[in-house]
Amino acid sequence: MAEDFYKTLGVSRSASSEEIVKAYRKLARKHHPDLNPDDKTAKQRFQEIQAAYDCLNEPEKRKMYDQFGHDYEKMGSGPGGRGPFPGGNPFGGGRADGTGSGGFDYGDAFGTGGVDLGDLFRQFTGGGPGAARAGAPEGRARKGFNRREDMEAAITVPLATAVLGGDAEIKLDRGGVVESLRVKVPAGVQEGKKIRLRGQGHSRGGQAGDLLLLIHIAPHPCFKLNGNDLELKLPITVGEAAAGAKVDVLTPGGTVTLTIPPGSQSGKRLRVKGQGVRSASGTAGDLYIELQIKIPTQLPEDAIQKLQSLDQHYSTPVRNEIVW
Repeated sequence: MAEDFYKTLGVSRSASSEEIVKAYRKLARKHHPDLNPDDKTAKQRFQEIQAAYDCLNEPEKRKMYDQFGHDYEKMGSGPGGRGPFPGGNPFGGGRADGTGSGGFDYGDAFGTGGVDLGDLFRQFTGGGPGAARAGAPEGRARKGFNRREDMEAAITVPLATAVLGGDAEIKLDRGGVVESLRVKVPAGVQEGKKIRLRGQGHSRGGQAGDLLLLIHIAPHPCFKLNGNDLELKLPITVGEAAAGAKVDVLTPGGTVTLTIPPGSQSGKRLRVKGQGVRSASGTAGDLYIELQIKIPTQLPEDAIQKLQSLDQHYSTPVRNEIVW
């Protein structure tokens, strides 16, 4: 004998529609076949939950069920024997396992107005670089188990990889089996950019969806990214600042020789044209270098006295422009 629909959902016969929906969503999450691939009873249990919800969620069906029990569908209302509720599925006419013409709507099972499947399908591991959440485009799952389903993920790459391009690795957990996926990061990719990897998303028995990979760029200890420009704080010696010098500086395009003008001050900014990030269109940003004069932390007394003797060469007080 079939189990009582109220017992199936774990609610009382006086339960409100809100309580029925809440109970259904909880059980659907727990017993969905896709979330329990190793449980042979999950599909049957899910079908029972679906059938109970299909009935109790419809006021007229529920009324008939309360009066006639499981024979309520046989109480037809005209020729054809279809009963008063043809179709029987509020999700579009498909069977309870989601394989019918209408399919199963995650929006009804797990929330209204769309759902973030990241709470359901944790396809990626961890929470840092390379960690990911699974989801459908614009936060809504596509209907039908046999249809392709895109997946969203996030990965953090070094600044050098973002600027010059290169390979990165992300780990995917597919049904308990962790696999590594090599990702080709294009040169000049920006923070927050999404890369589409064809055929690396979910598959519900048909064509696999795509993986939408959100790029994050890890901070660099020396260089800072500002749009297509790079910024660098460059330490120089007192002698280089006073007399001027030519120093070698590493850039994404290789080593360049930077000319430091005589009498340079800390905070002076120099521009190296075209040594920033090259965009997909081929336009390159610039490298902006801020000079920082570094004084030795340990000096002999005679060296300190020589530096102090420079004070007489200031034409105006160094703090003359400080005002309140």
